[in-house]
Amino acid sequence: MADTMVCRETYGSHTEGRYVKQWDGSIKRTERNKDATFTGIRTFVRDVFLPLGYPESVSEDYMSYQLWDTLQAFCSTIIGTLATHAMLKGAGVGDETATATAATITWLLKDGTSMTGRIMFAWYNSSNLDCDCKKWRLFADILNDTAFCVQILAPAFSRSLYTLIACISGLCFAIVGLVGGATRAALTMHQARRNNMADVSAKDGSQETMVNLAGLLVSLMITPIVAGHTSLTWSLFLLAVTMHIYANFRAVKSVVMETLNQARFHIVCQAFLDCNQQQINGVMNPAVVNPLEPVIWSQTRPFTLHLGVQLSRLLQSSPDLDECLHSNDKEHYLMGFNNRKGEINVVLHHNATAEDVIKACFQAEIIMFAKKQASENHPIQRQAPSHFVKDLIDVFTNGGPLSNAECWQVIRLANQTCNKLFPTCIAQMQQAGWITSHTLLGPDEWRATWSDTGLEHEKIF
Repeated sequence: MADTMVCRETYGSHTEGRYVKQWDGSIKRTERNKDATFTGIRTFVRDVFLPLGYPESVSEDYMSYQLWDTLQAFCSTIIGTLATHAMLKGAGVGDETATATAATITWLLKDGTSMTGRIMFAWYNSSNLDCDCKKWRLFADILNDTAFCVQILAPAFSRSLYTLIACISGLCFAIVGLVGGATRAALTMHQARRNNMADVSAKDGSQETMVNLAGLLVSLMITPIVAGHTSLTWSLFLLAVTMHIYANFRAVKSVVMETLNQARFHIVCQAFLDCNQQQINGVMNPAVVNPLEPVIWSQTRPFTLHLGVQLSRLLQSSPDLDECLHSNDKEHYLMGFNNRKGEINVVLHHNATAEDVIKACFQAEIIMFAKKQASENHPIQRQAPSHFVKDLIDVFTNGGPLSNAECWQVIRLANQTCNKLFPTCIAQMQQAGWITSHTLLGPDEWRATWSDTGLEHEKIF
């Protein structure tokens, strides 16, 4: 009787085990590692520093991001050592006239400023960190280097200004800690593909700790060398900062987010309406769009889009209400266009879903596309989706500022075009790999219920 394999098991994509039924009735197990090179070392490193189930348990961009993130963390440690040396010198370490009391007061003021600044920044801007996590991640690291630069400058100023310098750098570091932690959480959520956020976060912490340890060892060697040499300190600082910012830029550019924020959505929709030849089924996929997303400067768009605003941003009179309801058909949102301020404002219904928000943004993108076409005098291809916006483009090419009636005409024409194109667009978005069940389009929290015939008293708010 020949041996028969009765079971095959795998541990991720690395290890395979086979169970073979022998001629004598016993079961024999054999194990094979698909990459036998330095198996023990590779397995140890993978288990210690990579999430369980890597690479299947994380996003495809995980390794590229982590490699660049590792380099930036190493550079940051070197920069931090130089800045700490300068701050201690500025605090009076080695100076017989410096007192422990003065240093303590300075540190208390620095910590108080940091705590206050952290609270104020979170209140003012924390809701934007999810929507543009890549941009804010890079912002945090640039601000981090700025704070280090301020610290290195500390010895060049008089002792009386040291407290001010310490407070400024402490405030910057507080914002860096807040933004860095929040955006890291958003990126971890993106990377974790098996509801394993805790594991991905823990292994990221292990990687960073290991890199920081390596950075400290290098710092121990270079600190005696640069001590007392200002030109050498600044040369090393500028080199490390350049590498730090570049590594961070490459890290955030390597991230491929499948959720739609306003920047990515603008790129997708404008390409869809313009029939760009680099599309897949009419819509660019995330791998094509993400490298085009700006992470340093703000995206240039013809108009600013505000989602989830109050109704008063759209109208002030009964005729405006009639025009608004007529122009927006029976959508779960009301859109208004302020040509003078360059704004598109959207009131969301209490029952508005993620798809309704996407549709509202798509209608706004149609208006932006028409304005851009009118400004650049682009020819309209009859077979292209942009053919449907020809009447809308004509409104913008009439010349002069738009009247109130023309603004409502823009909304009406955009709504008609949206109803024709949106079903095709969102279907192709889903096919291209975009997530539409939830978005990062950043609507505010105002919601409304409306009716041209009146609402029951208890429903009015």
